[in-house]
Amino acid sequence: MNLNQPITYIKGVSVARAELLYSELGIRTCNDFLHLFPNRYIDKTQFYTINQLQQNSSEVQIVGKITGIKTVQQKRGSRLVATFADATGTMELVWFKGVKWIKDSLKVNTPYVIYGKLNWFKGTANMPHPEMELVSEYKSKIQMAMQPVYPSTEKLSNKSVSNKVMRTMIQNLLQQSFDSIEETFTTDFRTENQLLHKKESILNIHFPKSQELLAKAQYRLKFEELFYIQLQLLVKKLINKSRIKGYVFENVGEQFNTFYNNHLPFDLTNAQKRVLKEIRKDTGTGAQMNRLLQGDVGSGKTIVGLLVMLLAIDNGYQATIMAPTEILANQHYNGIKELLANTTINVELLTGSTKTKKRREIHEGLENGSLHILIGTHAILEDKVQFKKLGLAIIDEQHRFGVAQRSKLWKKSEIEGVPPHVLVMTATPIPRTLAMSVYGDLDVSVIDELPPGRKAVKTVHRYDSHRLGVFRFLKDEIEKGRQVYVVYPLIQESQAMDYKDLMDGYESIVREFPSPKYQISIVHGQMKPADKDYEMERFLRKETQIMVATTVIEVGVNVPNASVMVIESSERFGLSQLHQLRGRVGRGAEQSYCILLTGVKLSSDAKTRIKTMVETSDGFKIAEVDLKLRGPGNIMGTQQSGVLNLKIADVVKDSPILYNARQCAIKILNDDPGLKKEENALMLKRLTSLQRTSGIWSNIS
Repeated sequence: MNLNQPITYIKGVSVARAELLYSELGIRTCNDFLHLFPNRYIDKTQFYTINQLQQNSSEVQIVGKITGIKTVQQKRGSRLVATFADATGTMELVWFKGVKWIKDSLKVNTPYVIYGKLNWFKGTANMPHPEMELVSEYKSKIQMAMQPVYPSTEKLSNKSVSNKVMRTMIQNLLQQSFDSIEETFTTDFRTENQLLHKKESILNIHFPKSQELLAKAQYRLKFEELFYIQLQLLVKKLINKSRIKGYVFENVGEQFNTFYNNHLPFDLTNAQKRVLKEIRKDTGTGAQMNRLLQGDVGSGKTIVGLLVMLLAIDNGYQATIMAPTEILANQHYNGIKELLANTTINVELLTGSTKTKKRREIHEGLENGSLHILIGTHAILEDKVQFKKLGLAIIDEQHRFGVAQRSKLWKKSEIEGVPPHVLVMTATPIPRTLAMSVYGDLDVSVIDELPPGRKAVKTVHRYDSHRLGVFRFLKDEIEKGRQVYVVYPLIQESQAMDYKDLMDGYESIVREFPSPKYQISIVHGQMKPADKDYEMERFLRKETQIMVATTVIEVGVNVPNASVMVIESSERFGLSQLHQLRGRVGRGAEQSYCILLTGVKLSSDAKTRIKTMVETSDGFKIAEVDLKLRGPGNIMGTQQSGVLNLKIADVVKDSPILYNARQCAIKILNDDPGLKKEENALMLKRLTSLQRTSGIWSNIS
C-alpha cells in the first residue's frame, strides 16, 4: 500500500468520513493518519474479578458472562439492565440509549471482556454503557496492554467517530500498510543511538505492548522528528555559506578606528569584543553573514551593531537598521546620531511619519551614496527605497518581522547578485533549545555580561496592602535626587479599563505626592505622539520626578537617573515584559530597584513569574521559565509559532533529545556534507522528500 494514498483506501473510511477527518484533524493521506499519535493511554494490563472491585469510580476490565437481561420502564422511555457474572460474584450492566439494538446484539452465557467506569448504588456495583467484546474476538485482534486515546473534536464525537472507531481505523491501516512503513535510519545508526526500528515504533506508539516499549517508541519518533529538522537547518546553513556570496569587509579603516579610539563612551566588555571578532571573521570570508546577536537588556548590542556598520562604511558600503516600532527606531536614531556627532558620517531616520520632502532627500542620498546609515521601520521595505551599495542590514527584534519582509531587504541593493550581510539582534534572550530549533541555520553570538559599573537591579515583591510602605520608599529615593517609574498594565482587550486603571492610579499618586513639591509626568497609548514626547522630555530633563505610564515605556526610554520601577498589577504581565520593564532602570551608577505590586490572590503561573523575577536577573534563565510556562508558539510571536508544527516532540520538554539529535546531525554533516556516502543514502532520501513537502525549508529565517 502506498502511504501517500488518500485515507479512503483504509477499510472502514468512507468519503464523508474522510472529509470530516480532514476538516477536523487535517488528515488527508494514510501517512498523515499513521502519524496521528495518541495523546494518552488507558492501561488495560489488569483484569479484575467482581469481588476485587473497590467502592470508587475507577475504570476496570472484567471477563465474565451475561446471565440475564431485562428492560426496566422509566418516566421517559426504558433502560436495559443485564446481570453480568464471573466465578466470584455478579454486577449489573446498564444502557439508557439504543436499548432495542443492544438487547438484540447481546449473547447470553457467552464469555465477554467488558471495560468501563464503575457506579455504586447501595453497595452494589454497576457499569453504564460498557465497552464490550466477545472473548473470541478479543483474542483475534492486535493485543493492547494500553489502549490509545486519540485527539478528537466535538464534531467528530457528534458524527459517531468515537475513540473506538478511530482505534479500529488505525488498526485496519496498520494491517494494510505495515510492510510499506519505510525506515529512515541505517541499522548501525539505530544501534549506536539505541533507537527502535521505525515499524516497531509506529506499532507501539499506537498499540503499546508495555510501558517500556511505549517509552522506546516515543523516544525513537521524537528523535527522528527533531533530527530531520536539525539536518534541514544545518544543510541550509552549509548551502548559504558555500553558495551565497557576500561582500568582503577587509579594511578596518579610519571611521572604525577614529570612533573606537576617540568617541567610544566606555570600554567594551570581553563579551562585546568576542562578538565583534566573530562578526569580523564572518564578513571576511566572502560568504554572506547570517548571524543572530542575543544579549540581555542593557548589554550593549547597539554599540556592537554600530561598530559593524562603521566597518561596512570603511569598506565603501552603506548600512541599515530596521526596528519594529517607531519608538525603537527613534531610540536607535537618537542614540547613534549622538554617538556619531563628531564624525563625518551621515545618518537619517525613515518611518511612516517622515514628511514627503524629507523622504525625497533620503531616497536621493541613498541612491548617490552620500547617506551612510539609514535607520527606520517597515518604511525601509518600500519599493522606492533603493541603496547604491547596501553591505549590511541589521534587523532588531526579528521575530516581529515576517519572512517575506526580511527577504525584501535582500533585494535593496544586490550588486552583481550579492545580498547584504544580515545581523539579527534580539533583546529577548531566546533559550538555547528554541534558538537551536527556530534559528538553527543562523550562527549565534551571545553578549552575556553587562558593561562595567552596572549594578544588578534589586527586585522585591509587595502586596497591595504594603502600598504605604512603598510610597515612603519612593519619597526617600526622590529625596536623594532620583526619579521613579510607575507602570500600569496594558491589555489590548480593554483599552477603556486600562485607561481607567491608569487614571485612578495617577490620581492616587497625585494625592500622595502633591505639587509643587513633586512633579508628575503621565504617558499612555491614547496620547498624541507630540504630547507623549513632551512628557518624556520633561522626565528626561528631571523636571518631573515620577513618570506614570502604561507599557509604552517598555522600549525607547533611557533615563540613567531613574532608579525605581514600580510595576502595578504585575501578575497581569508576562515574564519577558516584566524583564523588559525592569531593564528601564539600572542604567546609571546608583543602586536601582524594581517593586512588583500584586493582589493577594495569585494563580500558580503568576506566582512562578513573580518568584523568577525576584530570584534572577539573567534574561536567559527568565526566557527558559517563560518558555516552560507559555510554550514555544507564544514566545516567538505569530510569525514563528507555526514553523515547527511538531507531531510528537516538544522543544521544551524534549530538549535533551533535541540536543542529541543536533549533535548527531552535525557529526554526520562534518563527515559527509553532501550526504553522498552509501551509509547516508536513507537520510538523503528522507531529506529530499522533506524539502519537497515541509514548510520549514522556506520558512525559517
